[in-house]
Amino acid sequence: MSAKKELYIGVMSGTSLDGVDVVLCNIDADTCTLIYSLEYPISLELKTDILTRIEGKSSLGQIGQLDHRLALLFAQAVDALLIRENIDAKHIKAIGLHGQTLWHQPEGEHGFTMQLGDPNILTAKTGIPVVADFRRKDVALGGQGAPFAPAFHAFLFGGTDASVCVVNIGGMANITVLNEKLIGYDTGCGNVLMDMWIAEHQGISYDKDGEWARTGSLDYALLDAMMADEYFEQPYPKSTGREKFNKAWLQVYLSGKTHNPEDVQRTLLELTAISITNEVLRFNRDVVLLCGGGAKNSFLVERIKALIPNVEVATAQSADYIEAMTFAWLAYKRMHKEVVNLKDVTGASENAILGGLYE
Repeated sequence: MSAKKELYIGVMSGTSLDGVDVVLCNIDADTCTLIYSLEYPISLELKTDILTRIEGKSSLGQIGQLDHRLALLFAQAVDALLIRENIDAKHIKAIGLHGQTLWHQPEGEHGFTMQLGDPNILTAKTGIPVVADFRRKDVALGGQGAPFAPAFHAFLFGGTDASVCVVNIGGMANITVLNEKLIGYDTGCGNVLMDMWIAEHQGISYDKDGEWARTGSLDYALLDAMMADEYFEQPYPKSTGREKFNKAWLQVYLSGKTHNPEDVQRTLLELTAISITNEVLRFNRDVVLLCGGGAKNSFLVERIKALIPNVEVATAQSADYIEAMTFAWLAYKRMHKEVVNLKDVTGASENAILGGLYE
């Protein structure tokens, strides 16, 4: 019998930096229902500062101030949803806060992952308990600390009879394979390189429906060179981020040659499509459910469908907000002191209760 449903807020700002997703979910042991959602903007100034810090041009003082500024942004985003829907904060059990990833490097003797956005400030500003810092416990147990979405995908979609995998296309892309043993990992870049390239050449934050990419021609030599990167051949469990797929990474492949900008955009879209579908084909699935911002890029979806013609490709319900819903659900798991089934995904030595509670 399910426990009483409780209200949780999930807050997610991903590697795309295209906004803060805030969701209100009704959750119990068996269901997670999206009630309200909001995309709250990130100012160009703050986005620029985040990217500057990620590129390594920073001092400890600047990182500390960014931690504070992001917490204020998250508090504003939560308040905006509560005010818009006329909801009293006292009815919310907890906020699940992902935080803004600054650097993700789980491998090596001193592996770590760093998300900013001080949860102490968020709970002080909203009056709602906050669960945050989910990833570092998994890293401490020898895991990748990512991706976390597969555990929620299994909860949300695991009851289906079909042979299903779920692909989330955010700044990075990840795949979840719903088997008896849960499999999930980052396939590589999602929207991050396309967003970076169009911002540099067109002055806009993303390529709506892949319209600019459609005007370009595929550069097969460039595509083959990028697909030869060792990440795509690395076995799972694995995870990645902007510390890998960034402007410096792309420039290595562009240097020494002249490229039409629209051809590069077209080729970056194909890189995302092929790196995703190569992984789908490994598992002989009947259905692929797409979610994340990339699921709204009609040209990208078109290319994914063309590359796996024998697989049904569909868009998941509430596709835009599944990542934010994941962290609302993870907050529910933490508040109920329940372990999260992630060790088969991340490579951690054991499943664990994830997240720190800030009251």
